[in-house]
Amino acid sequence: MIRLAILAVVVALISLGGFGAPASPQEAKRNPSLPDKKPNGDATLTLIQIGDLHGHLIPRPNLRSDGNGGEEGGLARMYTKVREIRKTDKDALLFNVGDTIQGGAEALYTRGQAMVDVLDTFGIDGYASGNWDFLYGTERYLELFGDGRWGAVAANLYYDGPPYEAKTGERVLPPYRIKEVNGIKVGILGFATEQGEERGPTVVGGKMTQGFRFTGDAHEMPEFIDVLRKEEKVDVIVMLSEFGLARNIALAERYPGVDVLLSQDMHEETPEAVITSTGTLISEAGQDGTQLAEVKLQVSNGRVTGREYDFHTISEDIRPDPSVAAHIAKIRREFVDSRVFRPHLNPINGTTLDTPIDRVVGKTEVPLYRGNFSDHEMPGVVEGTAHDFLTDVFRDQTGADIGVSRGFRYGTQVAPGSILLEDLYHFIPISPFIAKGNVTGQQLKVMIENSINGTLSPDVLSWGRGWLPAFSGLKFDLDAYTSHGSRARNIMVQNQETGAWEPLDLSATYSIAGYWSENNPNEVAGMKTVGTSPPLTAESGEPLDATEVVVNYLKSNTANPETGRIQLLEPLPAPVYGNPEIQPLKGVPTTR
Repeated sequence: MIRLAILAVVVALISLGGFGAPASPQEAKRNPSLPDKKPNGDATLTLIQIGDLHGHLIPRPNLRSDGNGGEEGGLARMYTKVREIRKTDKDALLFNVGDTIQGGAEALYTRGQAMVDVLDTFGIDGYASGNWDFLYGTERYLELFGDGRWGAVAANLYYDGPPYEAKTGERVLPPYRIKEVNGIKVGILGFATEQGEERGPTVVGGKMTQGFRFTGDAHEMPEFIDVLRKEEKVDVIVMLSEFGLARNIALAERYPGVDVLLSQDMHEETPEAVITSTGTLISEAGQDGTQLAEVKLQVSNGRVTGREYDFHTISEDIRPDPSVAAHIAKIRREFVDSRVFRPHLNPINGTTLDTPIDRVVGKTEVPLYRGNFSDHEMPGVVEGTAHDFLTDVFRDQTGADIGVSRGFRYGTQVAPGSILLEDLYHFIPISPFIAKGNVTGQQLKVMIENSINGTLSPDVLSWGRGWLPAFSGLKFDLDAYTSHGSRARNIMVQNQETGAWEPLDLSATYSIAGYWSENNPNEVAGMKTVGTSPPLTAESGEPLDATEVVVNYLKSNTANPETGRIQLLEPLPAPVYGNPEIQPLKGVPTTR
């Protein structure tokens, strides 16, 4: 009876125009009527999704509520899972979406080459870039991906002015590519980050995307859906997008016609696929190589007639692929404590790495990470121990009133005990210096309110990037359900001399400490400052990379940050698509 019921659902969907037609007038919901393991169809197409690897070559712990403290991820284990899927379907297509070549020391000091060399062996069929993949500049980006490596696609990335003025208006990469698999014609449509030089790489100073222009409203999407369907006459459209899960759901609802949308950027996880009212299946595969998504499609007469979805955690029980493991070990030998370790020059700030990255540099008394689900006592979108710790370091080492860090989603997870230098490079992989400058209380208030709105607004298409900033020496209550400009309540600043907490004075001047670059000398932690001091330096007078600043702090301190710096007055909204959420995917309504 169950099989007959499922078959009836499939037949009904086909009669309504297939899975690409609206499933209901309601908004997106989870897995409605997904067929059983053997849906009806003439040909099978298997899609594999990896994404937001963020420079993680090797496993890291999962200390969050969904883990057991064991290690997850590692590209050698990930490739074992890819090979396992390919054993059942040798023609499976592998897609990589989102930030890949930034996030660790090996990636930084090779300008992404360490990650590229390993992933080149995976056989990637399509790739959409994240904002951090432009960290090393446009020339380097073109060296790596301009010739079509990994089938890179980007409908929203254009040349724009010097040094590429002769190509202004042209696309940097093809907007789509076509693959034929088992008689199925597949259109692969891509969207890179929409952030460009406004956010992302600019935190290191300078215009890392000079000469490129990114569009962010996906106005190209309906054009190329139409081209793929009517001119290319594809059977299946797969869209790769680094716009983030919340935006991608909204875009799929606005522009019907995509069969599968592989989303990254927000580092959300979708053990249950999201199915929009327009029939698009959407997945997002976490971060750091700890998850992998698998989609099987049945295609008959040019349309999708069945779908199967699986979400895999790259756990400790997966044996590493020997070849990939050996390749990674070879790359890491020059970075870890070995006979062939060598110093490396930082390609962004000119400092030198002269310490093996597997060297213990300090201790932590608490787990260091950020990324708890929204129903946790300390949701990652609001706060995390890793950022609390780093802002404590910045404040302590500069003597500033307030330590500040943007709410970066990338990082790692460090269990209580030893901190390795490479852990710090996963938290700080973008080569900033640390400096101190002055801002007004009014500036702080505006920054806090803008960041809350850009993270929790119910208009998800207006969001900025990342989560709420982190602070040391500043705390406040968060009323997430009220209007923009009045969500931060009871903002308090700790008096450096007395240790007492005092209300933020909008007319007063406060010193803040955070990321600084010589390319933006009047900015600290992304804020315009006055009276900015030179960055922290070594005894030789050379500026210290931010990781070295943290190492200096750990010489006489352990990591044990006090939490609860941002107190939610009410819990965040419950998840809406059947999966735990870090950042509420519909934002927070401003009326209860």
